[in-house]
Amino acid sequence: MLHKILQVTGKLLGRNKLSILIYHQVLAKPDPMRPSEPTAEVFDWQMRLLHDYFTPLSLQDAMQHLQHNTLPANAVCVTFDDGYLNNLTVAQPILAKYGIPATVYVATAFSQGTNMWNDRLIYLFSQPERQQLQLDDTPLALTDAADRRSKAQQWLKKLKYLPIAQRLEKIDQFYQQNNATEQEPLMMSPAQIKQLSDSGVTIGAHTVNHPILKVMPAEQQLQEITQSRQQLENWLGKPVQHFAYPNGVKDTDFDDTTVKLVTESGFSSAVITNWGVSTATTSPYLLKRFTPWDKSPLKFHSRLTLNYTKPAHV
Repeated sequence: MLHKILQVTGKLLGRNKLSILIYHQVLAKPDPMRPSEPTAEVFDWQMRLLHDYFTPLSLQDAMQHLQHNTLPANAVCVTFDDGYLNNLTVAQPILAKYGIPATVYVATAFSQGTNMWNDRLIYLFSQPERQQLQLDDTPLALTDAADRRSKAQQWLKKLKYLPIAQRLEKIDQFYQQNNATEQEPLMMSPAQIKQLSDSGVTIGAHTVNHPILKVMPAEQQLQEITQSRQQLENWLGKPVQHFAYPNGVKDTDFDDTTVKLVTESGFSSAVITNWGVSTATTSPYLLKRFTPWDKSPLKFHSRLTLNYTKPAHV
């Protein structure tokens, strides 16, 4: 009954408004280092809820509706960032089960067996047999999962805005300092990306190396943007029309120069991570996204409905 009330409320509040959900991973089992990532069980009820009470659309269809002011009630898109293998092995069967279209934005440098820098750092902190880490000149004692998560997050923040080469050099150094071995590849290979595309999931570009674009010269930004698209089109044998800014906060992670480069590169849309909704007046290159973090279906549905009250412009 309450879900029906929320559905009707969404129809009233969400007229001609689009919510776009952002995910990264869907885990086969809980990971104490990534408590905010949904498990298959959680993702299943989330997608069932979207199927029952919302109107899930492909990004391409949503863009057409926004352009012609024909967006159906409770319209929602599902997107994933980075290109994790579990998007194919865990999420895709659930998406198919409920007929939910989705877009996966791939950072192409990590499709050849190398994990992203942040996952490599988290892995250093996660190994239970490791009771201490040496990072630069700092010895760190590691205790329970909460302590490991907290310390990993502190170091992620320290390294996030370094230039790409320096960031990778630091991670390599940490692995050497701690005599650490690499985790199994977490990301999809080109063949797996094509398999996901062939299943009906839209593939979008997410740069090559997942840099903070704002801190890079325009020429390097353009190279990251266009090279990722070219690689994906070569792997898929079809056009790639959609883009996601890495990290994705307007004016922090990218700026107007980046938006101009993405627009001039010929993409149909680009998504950001500022919360809110998109309308016919929202730039197609600044589409907002968010995901409710609630652990129960009713609260998840309530927050999705509440999202319709957020502003449509950055």
